[in-house]
Amino acid sequence: MTQTRHHALPDGRRIAHRFTPGKAPTLVFLPGYMSDMSGSKAQAVFDWAVLHGQACLLLDYSGCGESAGDFEDGTLSRWREEVLVLLEAHCLGPVIFIGSSMGGWLMLLCALSLPEERRAGLIGVAPAPDFTAWGYSDEQQAELLAGETVFEENAYGPQPTPTFPGFWADGQTNLLLAGEIAIACPVRLLHGQADPDVPWEVSLQLASKLHSADVQVTLIKDGDHRLSRPGDIALLLHVVAELAGAD
Repeated sequence: MTQTRHHALPDGRRIAHRFTPGKAPTLVFLPGYMSDMSGSKAQAVFDWAVLHGQACLLLDYSGCGESAGDFEDGTLSRWREEVLVLLEAHCLGPVIFIGSSMGGWLMLLCALSLPEERRAGLIGVAPAPDFTAWGYSDEQQAELLAGETVFEENAYGPQPTPTFPGFWADGQTNLLLAGEIAIACPVRLLHGQADPDVPWEVSLQLASKLHSADVQVTLIKDGDHRLSRPGDIALLLHVVAELAGAD
């Protein structure tokens, strides 16, 4: 099936997703904060998978895209649960996670929740692990700690970007960069050096914390945060093909 379906969780959440069966490992694209599976990178990965007979899963977290729910209720832990439930429904074999921005943090949490033999690879696109710690000023963190919602200017849409105290508090319980990250599979990190949202040094820090020796960081000097230009997407697909064994 390549059309959008909805998977029901026991608590009533209905998670929109698209899945194409094929050879292993399954590609799983994890969007960024307030993003969904309709983005150009997710669609490019899915189209590549269909063309090459590779299994691929896209999804919208609850409260995002075509999934029901309130975005205010979203947390990394909640969205990780949704990813893992969909994997159980569609893929019990090896997985390559592809995480964009916040999805790069979520891919680490999801990978750590799977047995090592299922971790075929990770691809981070401007990954943003621990951004609840480094992405907010002391004043903003004090507001969030006090239960207030923080609104920031949104460069990608007309409405300000909210950070809800529940999301922030959950993020603070899922920080990873303080110690070694026990992931040993191949990891590829792509980051634009003109990224105004996530400093490219975060990818270098992440690379240093991963246990894996097979980690490569590619810096795109003029690349922005989204890395969705044709050349950026071509680079992403080249890395996907390499890790999937199709290159």
